[in-house]
Parts: sequence; structure tokens; C-alpha cells
Amino acid sequence: MAHTAMSGTGTTAGDDPLQTAVWRLRSRGCWTDAAALLAPRPGAGPAVQRTALLVERCLFTGDGWGEAEDSLRTAEALAEDDDDRGAAACERGQLAYASTVLGVRDRADEARTALGRAAALLAPNAARRPLLDFRRGLIAEHIANSPQAAKAAYRRAHAGATAHADPLLLSFTWRHLAGLALRDGELAEARHGFAESLRLREELGYLVGTAPALAALAEVEPEPEATRLRAEATRLFRLLGGVPAWLSQHLTPPAPAV
Repeated sequence: MAHTAMSGTGTTAGDDPLQTAVWRLRSRGCWTDAAALLAPRPGAGPAVQRTALLVERCLFTGDGWGEAEDSLRTAEALAEDDDDRGAAACERGQLAYASTVLGVRDRADEARTALGRAAALLAPNAARRPLLDFRRGLIAEHIANSPQAAKAAYRRAHAGATAHADPLLLSFTWRHLAGLALRDGELAEARHGFAESLRLREELGYLVGTAPALAALAEVEPEPEATRLRAEATRLFRLLGGVPAWLSQHLTPPAPAV
């Protein structure tokens, strides 16, 4: 179920001890704790990052909507320039998208409007532009049901993530391009993309995203490798307390043909 995937906020850690601590918590699905570390930091930047963590929690757990909305409103109020406003609008679009695809409340129009606003505010070479392109691809694929438009957006995001050296975002673009390839019956291309996504997530230590990557690759690998991958995904899923919540239905092997 690729549509619940969520990308990074532009960096995984770097040399900042605070960012390293935030990343370690986030990568294990401890979004509330990670967001709490950022709460004392003033300004729009930390407020947007905190919001992004809480939005990701909504997407992975289906819970925490009120706290994410409150954090988003704070980030919007603190925004001082177009980059800040664009970043906040991008998070609003993602939260509305998550609400829509998880069946909480249909906010598709809000998602489109917010991402359109972000596109108008963010400079073409802004560091957040690749993430915005990726999220516009999610809207195209899973709300507008336009795979061609989604592919174009994912490719722009992929190129941008490469240019900005954002391996976490690359793990998402590889995964979603592979999903479209699988949809088109391009198994070799899909296998390559899913394998690259898994490799990047394992290298980054993005544990909360590794189980979905394993399960996705299992869909295109022959037996017995598919069963091994699915078993490892199940182990990680249980280790992390059943996160992401939507993955459970994809860990059961397909019934044998009769």
C-alpha cells in the first residue's frame, strides 16, 4: 500500500546533535518524542519540522490528528517569509492528503490547494521543492488516479532528491516509481526500484520504513525469497509495535492457486 508513504524533511541528521537525536527517534517510530525535542526551539524552521514529524505519525499510525493540526497552525503563524509559508503549506497538503487516503475525512480539495500554494511560494531551486514534487505525485496517483502525471512528478522529485543529496527522499521516489512500473507489468524495473528503496532505508537506519520496503520487494521476488522478505518485514513490524498500521494486511502471503 504505497500511498501511505511519507518522505523526509530534507535531511536525516547531519552533525547537529539535536538533529541526530530527532532522527534516531523518528526512524524508530517515536514521533512524539522526536517532536518534543524540537518544541523548545523558537522560529518557523523547528515548528515546521515538528509538524512534519506529527504528520508522519498520522500517516503511519492513523492517530494524532489534533496534535498535528495544532502544530501546523503554530508553524503557519510563525512563518516570516515565502520559504517558511511554502514549507508550512506543503505540510498542510500532506496532512490533508493523509486524512483523505486513510479514510478519516475527505480533504482532497484542501490537499490540492495547499500544495498549489506551496508551489507558488517555494523557489524553483528551493531545498523543499523535491519533497513538494513527490507529494504532488502522491495526489496525482492516489487521489486523481492519474499515473502518468504521478510518474512525471515522481521523476522530478527523484532528480531533485539526487541534486540535493537527500537519500531518504530517494528511497521514496524509487519505491513509488517501482510501484507504477509494477502496475504497468514492468517487473524487472519494479524489482530494481524496490531493491534500491530497501537498500537506502537499511543504510540510513530508517527502521520504520524498512518493513514496508521489504514487503514491497516481496511482491516482485520469486519464492523462496518472497517468503523470507515477508517474514523479515513481519518481524520488524512486530518489533515496532505494529507500525505502520496499514502494513498488516500486506504481510499475509497470497493464497495458493487452486
